[in-house]
Amino acid sequence: MSEKAHLIAAPFQAAAGPRQRAQSRRTGKAVCRLLVIAAAAGLAYTQLGYHTASRPSPIAIQDETKICLTPACVHAASEILYNLSPDYRQLDPCDDFEELVCGGWRERHDLRADQGDAFTGTIMAEDSQMLLRHILEAPYPEDSHHSYFSPMQLQTTAKSADEENFDKMKAAYDACLDEDKIKSIGVEPLLQILAEIKKVYLGSSSSHKTKKAILLLAKYGVSSLADAGTGADDTNPDTVVVSVGAPWNFGLPSKERYQDEQLVERYRNVTVKVLSALFPDDSKDVFAGVIDLETQLAAASPSQQDREDVTKYYNPMSLEQAAALVPEIELEALLAGQAPAGTNIERVVVTTPKYLKALSVILNAIEPKVLQTYFMWKAVQSFSPYIDADAVKPYRQFVNVLSGKDPDSAPERWRTCVSHVDNGLGWILSRFFVEKAFSAEAKVFGDTIVTDIKTEFIKKLDSSKWMDDDTTKKAIEKVHNIVQKIGYPTKSPDIMNPPALEDYYKSVNVSSDAFFKNALAMRRFAVDEEWSTLGKPVDRDQWGMTVPTVNAYYNPPGNEIVFPAGIMQFPVFDVKVPAYLSYGAFGSVAGHELSHAFDSTGRHYDQNGNYTDWWSNDTIAAFQKKTDCFESQYANFTVPGPDDKPLHVNGRLTLGENIADAGGLSASFQAWKRRAGEKPNENLPGLDHFSQDQLFFVSYSNWWCGKTRKDTAINRIYTDPHAPKWARILGTMANSREFRESFKCKLKEPTCQLW
Repeated sequence: MSEKAHLIAAPFQAAAGPRQRAQSRRTGKAVCRLLVIAAAAGLAYTQLGYHTASRPSPIAIQDETKICLTPACVHAASEILYNLSPDYRQLDPCDDFEELVCGGWRERHDLRADQGDAFTGTIMAEDSQMLLRHILEAPYPEDSHHSYFSPMQLQTTAKSADEENFDKMKAAYDACLDEDKIKSIGVEPLLQILAEIKKVYLGSSSSHKTKKAILLLAKYGVSSLADAGTGADDTNPDTVVVSVGAPWNFGLPSKERYQDEQLVERYRNVTVKVLSALFPDDSKDVFAGVIDLETQLAAASPSQQDREDVTKYYNPMSLEQAAALVPEIELEALLAGQAPAGTNIERVVVTTPKYLKALSVILNAIEPKVLQTYFMWKAVQSFSPYIDADAVKPYRQFVNVLSGKDPDSAPERWRTCVSHVDNGLGWILSRFFVEKAFSAEAKVFGDTIVTDIKTEFIKKLDSSKWMDDDTTKKAIEKVHNIVQKIGYPTKSPDIMNPPALEDYYKSVNVSSDAFFKNALAMRRFAVDEEWSTLGKPVDRDQWGMTVPTVNAYYNPPGNEIVFPAGIMQFPVFDVKVPAYLSYGAFGSVAGHELSHAFDSTGRHYDQNGNYTDWWSNDTIAAFQKKTDCFESQYANFTVPGPDDKPLHVNGRLTLGENIADAGGLSASFQAWKRRAGEKPNENLPGLDHFSQDQLFFVSYSNWWCGKTRKDTAINRIYTDPHAPKWARILGTMANSREFRESFKCKLKEPTCQLW
């Protein structure tokens, strides 16, 4: 099952809810992965192919009448100046562009106790959260009338549904905010879930209890031994198929972390402490055995690199063949228990066959009491964010420390509750976000930029000498076929249609005083929605991200690029400032996502989104030779490891993203130059040290300015298919001929180049 390729990735969650789990599976759902930033690069920058050159002379603005002095331009210029290193005039951009562009950003931004990392996108996301907070804490905006979908413009029926939707969303938010009520209830809701698991497990015959426990957890959106879901079939992208495989993680962020004996012992102690508080009469040896089981499961699971490789995770087989890999979980019954009634499942995609075979061996050797406790531990991990009780406090502290955060830190409660509403009732929240923060003008400008990128990418394909003519022709057709989704969905659901939204969420019962129960209802809805697609054609109008999300993605089977309104905000995107800023940041994002259509994964999908070998052997050989350069280049980047020894970036795991960064930047630069030739841009005040060409690259790099904690950086190296943020500046600039020419670097030849 193909995964959508995303611009950035989400922080580690030991036990995510159904929306996050579905997004991280090979089910065509989107996953948001926040990028890693290392506090310092463990690499001499000269290894990138940078050569110290005489510093480029400042490029003075020749005609001051061409300076843009509007409030938007003054604001944009001041942000850039604040982000620049205080010594930017003395630094050689060809030697360390990241420090030049981001030195000031680091001085101005500290990580909060509850943050493992942060970058410009984090600031944008938190600005959006603030706007959403204002929406959620204000009355229904009945007097708003600035656009056709504002409440004042709605007809009576639609307005009534709009108010009902708003009230449901607000009730969910208010219940989450009521910390006194949540604390007074304590651990009781979790104990009820655990009692349900114990009853299912102990009340079933030995031949069925494992399947029943897995199914019970799955209906609550909790992964345990195996993960199943639905999505577009890679070789038939209009058909929905079931996928089965290993859970995304088992407790620690990656299988490599289980090789750290000290970390595993800390984790074991926390597990024993939490379970002992919940079940004081049970054996601590059994609790400790849960982590031994987790360690075995993690060892049997594939590496992150293999999880990202379509040639390894796409293994279609009959349901009978798949079930035979691990008879102990009764796969036929397990899937039937999740699929809509009357659905006939004959074929599945097994994403991790070796893991399922190993799981069979592990289950035959495991003590039943340990397995039962393992299921309960998965529930504790998954539901702990919804309760406030001393019993689960050690686990929360452990998760924080694992990311380098302060043990008792937590985001401001209102931020947690905005995210809660976005996860559970995201399309209602999206409707009010668009009404407040997006415009028709922004949508037109976004469409223009993306269309321009397509035009330039076609030129790159047409001039490519390493692709044969037939492959080039098909590749160009693929670009023409790419669907671009900008801003917000108008189908599945139409978020500007209040009655349609009301119907979409009709099964989600929400109360303003029942936070835990609301969370369960939202989880069940997400699970049911995913499985309801089985037996129907793939809905190509669906979006994998809600509108306020600061991210973007490319979906190979859908051959689509998607840009929610959340990422189309200042400083990445602004219709009121010179175009080189928006093309440098948002345009490069658009080019990045389009480039995924031809990266190490996207190249396996043809112009209709079918997983097939459509490249000639000679073209594949030339591609691999060129991409070997990227793999070696990024593998030279390091972060401090657990023992402070250099931990290298996985050049293979990050290959697709690194290719996309290089291709996207180049296509966007060419697109902007063509537009600027038709309509010259104004200059920004106070930035006469830089030419407009140079400010394009400053804008790109500003997007990746950030900080990270050591433990977060380590986790990202193992799990994130993106390189650290600072490497996405240094590596991408090293691979940009246009950058080196703009800054008059001594060496003009890119370190690595595909397009």
